[in-house]
Amino acid sequence: MAEQIVVSGVGVWNPEFTITNEELVDSYNAWANAYNDAHEAQIETGELTAKPLSSAEFIEKASGIKQRYIYQKDGALDIDRMRPNIPERDESTLSDQAQIAVAAARKALAEANKSADDVDAVIVSCAYTQRAYPAIAIEVQQELGIKGFGFDMLVACSAATFGMHRAYEMIASGNAGCVLVINPELVSPQINYTDRDSHFIFGDVATATVLENAESASAEHVYEVLSTKALTKYSSNIRSNFGYMSRANDVDPYGPDKLFHQAGRKVFKEVCPLAAEHIEQHLAKHQLTPENVQRWWLHQANINMNTLICKRLLGREATAEEAPIVLDEYANTASAGSVIAFGLNHKDLKTGDYGVLCSFGAGYSIGSLVLKKR
Repeated sequence: MAEQIVVSGVGVWNPEFTITNEELVDSYNAWANAYNDAHEAQIETGELTAKPLSSAEFIEKASGIKQRYIYQKDGALDIDRMRPNIPERDESTLSDQAQIAVAAARKALAEANKSADDVDAVIVSCAYTQRAYPAIAIEVQQELGIKGFGFDMLVACSAATFGMHRAYEMIASGNAGCVLVINPELVSPQINYTDRDSHFIFGDVATATVLENAESASAEHVYEVLSTKALTKYSSNIRSNFGYMSRANDVDPYGPDKLFHQAGRKVFKEVCPLAAEHIEQHLAKHQLTPENVQRWWLHQANINMNTLICKRLLGREATAEEAPIVLDEYANTASAGSVIAFGLNHKDLKTGDYGVLCSFGAGYSIGSLVLKKR
């Protein structure tokens, strides 16, 4: 019988700074009013469209978000700047993203009762990395004193689950005995704070998980990975076009079309049934139905998406205990959302209880793990 692979540790780190809906709306509305006043003549002739105003109530109703954590608050609410002010670090200094990755990694290692000597590989999987190379994972590996190897991977909002899939496969193949998967989601630099429909969506955070062979696990809370399942289906409805090609294209690398943008209604309509079907098929592989699942750790993009997906699976709305929501506090944290939900809501389950950890996002991409409490 093949060795069982488990998740033995999880770490959640968040910045010290927060931005409430009210703060965000006050800043955006002040910017929009200034824009409309400055372009009044062009707006009257129809050459330009007036910027619509927003409200905290609109944001909460549309998403379920009440606040978000941000790596650097300075500058983000300044109507003359509308982006975080993050000073560039010297190349000899630990990078911003590696710093938050290390913070989450140490939490996960502590929960798993592991040291750097126990880890064979580091995967940094997230929506954005702050540079192309050297890999953030290798920088983290160096900072933590881990031997072996590390690499980065990008799968937008499914990066965390896909990273855990790779860790599972590496352990199953015998190429590693213990893998550290880290999701340092430093997304605030990619937010268009002048876009009413998306400026409120994201928050910064870092999460990490430890996967290892069951025989080496010594943590208090351990979850067997029964299996993993992944799906990608091309869609252009969620995009981030920022990249090095802008230099050769002779276009503005910081234009609104280069930052995060989406066709939200299309995403909602297409992803919800796709995710529900994916999860149902994954459970069926183990002769399980949604009714057998005690906990749903779902991607935290939009409370209405999670509500609808659970309703499709269960035939009713899930309770807050069954499908915990963390986006009211954290907002959409790209790939880290389902891991936050898991990290904050897994210690109460009993031996033999089942849970599903699932992400869904740009690509489209869907990744899931069926877990069982040991």
